[in-house]
Amino acid sequence: MAKIKMKKKSTSTDMTAMCDVAFLLLTFFILTATAKVPEVMPVDTPASTVQTKLPDSDLATLTIGNVDGKDRVFFDLKGKDVRKKTLELMAEKYGMTFSEEDKDKFALMTDFGVPIGSLKQIIDMKSSDRVKADQTGIPMDSLDNQLKEWVYNARKANIEVNDKELQVAIKGDAKEQYPVIRKVMDLLQDQNVNTFSLITGLRGKDF
Repeated sequence: MAKIKMKKKSTSTDMTAMCDVAFLLLTFFILTATAKVPEVMPVDTPASTVQTKLPDSDLATLTIGNVDGKDRVFFDLKGKDVRKKTLELMAEKYGMTFSEEDKDKFALMTDFGVPIGSLKQIIDMKSSDRVKADQTGIPMDSLDNQLKEWVYNARKANIEVNDKELQVAIKGDAKEQYPVIRKVMDLLQDQNVNTFSLITGLRGKDF
């Protein structure tokens, strides 16, 4: 009996479902990704194996670095309402006036490092120009310790707005000299802030 030969059919795979899944995943990652905010003064933090995450609110960050041989300190604060209230308290302290537009812009800013008298110029800049601006750092001399006032008024503002004590983190460059870090720590301890975080970069554990 003769064998019946089956006609060979070309095989094809429908990729529609796979393409749909790929685009859904791509859309998900794009929408959930967080863009890195440009830093006014990037620092190379020291390495550590500790993985304690900083809080997303009730936090002030003091960034310490050295530019052209000069130590500079920058200040950042979480929370729009807290930032606005802190600016109001600083304006009252130094007899300055900031408009509501200034306050709204300041509430959206990241870290800054200028004397209070030059802050209005930084606020009026675009965010891209602020990063490029040569910010000289917040004064912390014994005769004009504006950093102390920023920390004090930020703590006061956070209690008034959120009814919580403000936490403080220090972000210092790995090559920064210890006396500058110690000076900032002494400033915090003078205000009875004896607990604060040190921001470090993650490295692998030594085996």
